[in-house]
Amino acid sequence: RPTRPLVLADKVANRREQAGEATCITEMSVMMACWKQNDFNDAACAEEIRVFYDCVAKAEKERKAQNDDTLSPRGNFTSAKVNKLLRRFPQITRYV
Repeated sequence: RPTRPLVLADKVANRREQAGEATCITEMSVMMACWKQNDFNDAACAEEIRVFYDCVAKAEKERKAQNDDTLSPRGNFTSAKVNKLLRRFPQITRYV
């Protein structure tokens, strides 16, 4: 016989997501190397700067496009998503 009732808790502990892979590192390092070679002159490195900003914009667009209802990269729901589901479907703790 269980010592505790067999129901889910109303919420789960908040835990931090593992930081994902950094994006646009290659583009940023190329841009910084160009700046260093050209004494931090933006005009000489305009192409590298444009490529870096394009990469950042693309990564931001992909991040925003990821739906809240999708699983995390590891295949689990985040704690915020679990808490949201538990609020939508509360547990019955007593019988009527």
